[in-house]
Amino acid sequence: MSSKKKNIFNVGFLVLLLALTFWLVFRDQDLEPIIKILCKVPIHFILIGLVLVICYVCGESVIIKYLLHAVKIKAPLINCIRYSFVGFFFSCITPSATGGQPAQIFYMQRQKINIPTASIILMLVTIEYKFVLVVIGLALALFGQPLIQTFTTEAQFYLYLGLGLNVFCVVFMSFLVFLPNTARYLITKGFLLLQHLHLVKDKNNRMKRLQESMSKYKKASVFLKANKLVIFNTTLITFVQRILLFAITYVVYRSFGLNEESLLTLVLLQAAISISVDMLPLPGGMGISERLFLQIFSPLFGSTALTLSGMLLSRGISYYMLVILSGMITIITHLTVKPASSNSDT
Repeated sequence: MSSKKKNIFNVGFLVLLLALTFWLVFRDQDLEPIIKILCKVPIHFILIGLVLVICYVCGESVIIKYLLHAVKIKAPLINCIRYSFVGFFFSCITPSATGGQPAQIFYMQRQKINIPTASIILMLVTIEYKFVLVVIGLALALFGQPLIQTFTTEAQFYLYLGLGLNVFCVVFMSFLVFLPNTARYLITKGFLLLQHLHLVKDKNNRMKRLQESMSKYKKASVFLKANKLVIFNTTLITFVQRILLFAITYVVYRSFGLNEESLLTLVLLQAAISISVDMLPLPGGMGISERLFLQIFSPLFGSTALTLSGMLLSRGISYYMLVILSGMITIITHLTVKPASSNSDT
């Protein structure tokens, strides 16, 4: 399947999933009180939410620029903002956010950032993103049990499943980065064993691509050891970036005139949802995110109509508006960022 057809398929699947999600959520609901509640929301709360989501995306842009600067590549911040929006758009429309980084690398290469360097930079961004999510999740699991015990059994299951998958992912990536030679040896031997047992076949040069992937992690290891302060600073930025996104739900909560719960509580609850759905093979965790929101936030919002309105507004700002905005910027980027005449190795 061509890249264009694949993107059309992904967008079509996203729209279908969106329609199915809304039908399942609202099929037995009276929409009139929900519409009335949403119409009464002060516009400045929505604007604050949009500012937070834009700051969230631009936070990654700052990280990309910071990491590029560490390897002596000068990239205007506006270009890094473009890379971030492109990445978020393709992450939003592809299962498990698999399409984001390839799209970012494509446009970074167009602006004379070579593929190996772009790959390492974006790999580090991913590792930091996962690491921060795991830290928040572990803190919630260790110190937030009173909060977790208020969850339904289903919500607790998804939380621990998501946390376990993210922990495994971070440990595995750390193993590849900090012990690259050992990882290369074990993974290569493991692939050869599976091949010998006829469980996998070396189609499309899988072994070669596997070894090339291992080389990227080795280069990432070198970068980490040479730029420890840079990694520390960008990890802090990632932490702030995640909090900004989670805080959108608190803004929505306050927009309904509710003030019983603290910012910390709302941030942790929204973090729990993000951890739960992060590794699931659904674009933006669509469907399950809405379901968990209704289960987890229902006691805080009170009535069913308020909870549904909160879910619509929170997801509308943090995900659906992000898809639309990043889609528009991706189109502009595609039309304005032309292929470079030659690729630079700097």
